Amino acid sequence: MFKRFRARRSYQYSRWDGTQRLDDLDAESILDALSDDYLRHGDLRRAMERLRQTGYTTRDGQRRMGMQDLLNRLRERRKKQMQRYDMSSVMDQIQEQLERVKQLEREGIQRRLEENGLANTAAQGGPESQSGEDRPAGERDESESSGRSGKSEPTGQSGPTGASESGQAGDSEQESLQRILSNIANRKLAYLDQLPKDPAGQIRQLSDYDFMDDQARQAFQDLLAMLQQQVMQQYFQGMQQALSQMTPEDLARMRQMVRELNQMLRERAEGKEPDFDSFMQKYGDFFPGVNTLDDLIEQMQRQQMAMQAVLDSMSAEQRQQLQEMIDQLIGDDRLRVDLAELAMNLEMAMPTDARTRFQLSGDQPLSLAEAMNLMGTLQEMDELEHQMNQARRANDLEGMQSIDPEQVRDLIGDEEAEALREIQNVIKRLEEEGLVKRSGSDYELTARGIRRIGQKMLEDIFDQLDKDAFGQHRLPEHGYGGERTDDTKAYVFGDTFHLHLERTLMNAVVRNGPSTPVQLARDDFEVYRTEQMTQSATVVMLDMSYSMQLNDLWQPAKKVAIALESLIRGQFPRDQLYIVGFAYLARQYQPEELIDLTEWDYAQGTNMIFGLRTAERLLAASRAVNKQIIMVTDGGPTVIEQDGEWFFTWPDTSLAELQTLREVRRCARQNISINVFMLSDDPYLKHFVNQMATVNKGRAMYSSPDHLGEYIMIDYLSNRQKHVS
Repeated sequence: MFKRFRARRSYQYSRWDGTQRLDDLDAESILDALSDDYLRHGDLRRAMERLRQTGYTTRDGQRRMGMQDLLNRLRERRKKQMQRYDMSSVMDQIQEQLERVKQLEREGIQRRLEENGLANTAAQGGPESQSGEDRPAGERDESESSGRSGKSEPTGQSGPTGASESGQAGDSEQESLQRILSNIANRKLAYLDQLPKDPAGQIRQLSDYDFMDDQARQAFQDLLAMLQQQVMQQYFQGMQQALSQMTPEDLARMRQMVRELNQMLRERAEGKEPDFDSFMQKYGDFFPGVNTLDDLIEQMQRQQMAMQAVLDSMSAEQRQQLQEMIDQLIGDDRLRVDLAELAMNLEMAMPTDARTRFQLSGDQPLSLAEAMNLMGTLQEMDELEHQMNQARRANDLEGMQSIDPEQVRDLIGDEEAEALREIQNVIKRLEEEGLVKRSGSDYELTARGIRRIGQKMLEDIFDQLDKDAFGQHRLPEHGYGGERTDDTKAYVFGDTFHLHLERTLMNAVVRNGPSTPVQLARDDFEVYRTEQMTQSATVVMLDMSYSMQLNDLWQPAKKVAIALESLIRGQFPRDQLYIVGFAYLARQYQPEELIDLTEWDYAQGTNMIFGLRTAERLLAASRAVNKQIIMVTDGGPTVIEQDGEWFFTWPDTSLAELQTLREVRRCARQNISINVFMLSDDPYLKHFVNQMATVNKGRAMYSSPDHLGEYIMIDYLSNRQKHVS
């Protein structure tokens, strides 16, 4: 016996490097994934929305992410970032760099002393070294200056006495210079020791300090320039030069730029139209990538929000230290006032309450620039999460389209960006493949989409069956599918396997070339066509009473009807299938009506009598020899007929049962068999169903909702087998 043939793909896995391309979206896989939801609720738009939220699994087992998956990955990525870094290290790093500057200066002072034979003098101190402690360290010692620039007057004396006096004078002058140098060194070392503990205070006092060591002086200037540039970039992203390195002309230009920017924002607040183009012609180098005033405001706000988030994420002590350091680094009082006004004008131009505080719990150190970049990234993640949540909670198809995949790529990763593109293109693919179409502001299935859902229901049922070769069932094959013709066709799942061996082998040879052994693939198989004759007419009677919905039984019942319709249309096109729904009343439904059914008759009652009469009327019009009714229900009859009117009779259902059995007997007289599938295990109901089977010589079967489809399908195919001549 053959085993079912399934095409297998080979997969190769590698780390994502940005060059791989995900498989194209399979529209039928998408429709298959949302079909159960759609059949349950009857709302195609909401089914598509839910699929985009939760994702789905394709027919070949691949998992496609939904918006909830993307949200989870975004949150996980943000959590990892926050667990990686230490915000307190921002000030610690600045403090370490200041300590390095001070250490370089101390080492330089010690080196100067050693060069002048005063290795221990600075350490010992003495009265002379203390005498000048109160003088500002930035002022040069007059004795030092005179000692460095002073000239020794020639004595003009010769001879031993003169030489001796000259030597004594030289020694005295050298000692004086050494004493002066020692005093200066001691004062500077004491000054370094007495610097404030906070970075802002140290920067303020070191800015007035006259370094003895050139390397220490340069290290401090570099640190000052770096910090000034980082601080000013919270306002002006294009600022490439530190304030301390600016010429007076550059500094004046920046002050003027800030004043003109404030003026432009004030004009905008007053409803005027500022001359943005003229402003950018003069100061565009401060604002790279900005094309409009809104862009400029947004860019500056983002930078300031990042700095504010750095401050908010620190302890109160660190926050105060950083704020004081920022004020100290800006230095220029007029500029500081103008920048404060600028911050206020920006807030008025585009109000935001997006102040955020992030609790970082890692141990990886951060510089101030890195902290600002991290805060900007975390804030973007927050904004993206808010945007995704809005689209998800509002089930906003259009809002979801506004999410930028490139932003997702930057913040989460390449795989997630491609997943978002797929999510955004779900409906587009369904429309392109002709499975759904727009109907005003809503969506509806096309005829092709309806057929595909029926095929999906059929596949679901057959997948549950204990199958033999190629999906056929354990039934005698003689006569199945009608008489064989001489025409052939490519084999598709569900076809009777009347193999045309010669053409099958030839297809394989054409595909692979002449070689042995011949390797067969699925597409090589070719079978004889069968001529299918009209053999049966079937009415599926579906209980649509409220209990079916309440007990979650309507979904499997509806799936069976749709699948059976798909089977008959595809394999037995000359068979006839009718669908009748019954509750308090009964009527015929078309398959497409059944798929879209959302309105229910909430009146109490299960009117089997009217349902059987409707089925009998439909079958009476059919010329088929074999006629049957398949009834799916979870209860007994509770509606009776009196004088042409219908009445609900519960809990006393004896008269309803009697009238129902009369209709069952009438069907038996017309050779209409009735097979009842009962979804309840109530003993009394089982007794009544068995009575129906006895009167009609049909069958009574008891099934759980999970196996209803396979039982009905086997029953249908079995009955059809028996009646083929």
